[in-house]
Amino acid sequence: MNPLKKLAGQTAVYGIPSIVGRILNYLLVPLYTRVFEQDEYGIVILMYSFVAVVFIILTYGMETAFFRYSELQKHNNNVYSTSQSSLLITTGSFLLLVFLFASDIARWIEYPNHSDYVVWLSLILGFDVLSAIPFARLRALNKALKFAAFKVINIATNIGFNLFFILLCPWLVKNFPESDLTGFILLFFDPGRSLIAYVFISNLLASGITFLLLLPDMLRIRLRIDPVLMKQMLIYALPMLFAGLAGVMNETLGRIMLRYLLPEDIAEAQLGIYSASYKVAILMALFIQAFRYAAEPFFFSYAREKDARSVYADMMKYFVIAISLIFLGIMLYLDVVILLIGSRFREGAEVIPILLVAYMFLGMYYNLSVWFKLTNNTKYGAMMAFAGAAVTLVLNYLLIPEMGYVGSAWATFACFGLMLVLSWLLMLRHYPIPYNIWKIILYFVTAIALFRVSILPDWSSQAYKFAFNTLLILVYVAVVWYNERKKLKKLLNN
Repeated sequence: MNPLKKLAGQTAVYGIPSIVGRILNYLLVPLYTRVFEQDEYGIVILMYSFVAVVFIILTYGMETAFFRYSELQKHNNNVYSTSQSSLLITTGSFLLLVFLFASDIARWIEYPNHSDYVVWLSLILGFDVLSAIPFARLRALNKALKFAAFKVINIATNIGFNLFFILLCPWLVKNFPESDLTGFILLFFDPGRSLIAYVFISNLLASGITFLLLLPDMLRIRLRIDPVLMKQMLIYALPMLFAGLAGVMNETLGRIMLRYLLPEDIAEAQLGIYSASYKVAILMALFIQAFRYAAEPFFFSYAREKDARSVYADMMKYFVIAISLIFLGIMLYLDVVILLIGSRFREGAEVIPILLVAYMFLGMYYNLSVWFKLTNNTKYGAMMAFAGAAVTLVLNYLLIPEMGYVGSAWATFACFGLMLVLSWLLMLRHYPIPYNIWKIILYFVTAIALFRVSILPDWSSQAYKFAFNTLLILVYVAVVWYNERKKLKKLLNN
């Protein structure tokens, strides 16, 4: 089978359940943006921004190291045992420290009355970190369906508990206060507690259930650490830790800084508005995530083939075509997509195209990352990520006081753009891949140009607007087909 066709199939297997699950998860966006006030939603987002940063620290690049050494050692159980044992020790130590100092941590992040949030989120982190290597092993062994099934269960469980605690329980307590069912519910639902707490409780239950589903696979392999292998994996992984840490800071630092750089009376509301718009842009990130799930094992397993670099080049071109279509699909039908979020949060829609293009840069950067992962030059990944983090930090500090969340969006744009350019230049020196730069630019610029054309007319009818925008998408498809018809026909027929 053509390797690109195989990769597309794997991306679909990983991606369709993930995307369907995330679409279901988007039920929570209209829920949160209608149930919570802007500042309340801002608290939820801020807490999860902290979680994203700590998750990277707690996994410290071991997931990528697992892929690398699992492939080198032909999926030897020793690699799994060493990496999982390492995470078990460090995660257990982390949880112990959090339980001892939860109140101090809550005061440090300026939520002194919510040490309970700190404990719940640390348990979520514990379950998710210990699930990372088992999930990676499923990917390495090409058990995509099992991987996808567990991911969907996680998302569906989280949604179910959110709907139960945030909608059903308050409704029963309000309308049927004397019923036996309500009496039972009151054993574990406190009407006086903020509903924000139940967002975290729902996530905790979902992460715990997912961990239990993976536990039988974990227990089949004896956990122990091979000191020699551990040293090799850490040398490979630690630069990835810094790269991952800087990368997640690039995505979350702006939201954290909004909370602390804007006046206190508007900070959390601005964070809530910005984060709701970010949720729309994350529709692009869903495809990128699905692609990464499939591409990372593919990069390593296909590296020995003679045509590897040529295949990697084609991967980038078709990836740009796909994300460009997603960009057009969101922006040309934004009037429909924006209904995902409550009306109070829609004022932040102006940052959506900025964030979408930023994510396009990030996706292309992930494609380029093959060069430093295959050449064991992961230090360059760390350096590029930290360069991006420096840009994120400086621009957010300068722009947020003047422009609010719009400044944060431009900082994200500049950060991912810089990382993409740096990776491209270093790739040419260390592991040249024959990317068709002119076609990549053509497809990217055509998508941006068609979006700009779409906003020029002042339509009196939504029907006419959508018809015109559909025509623009067909124009893009025609441009791609004209340039790629021979390769696409060959790809489809193989």
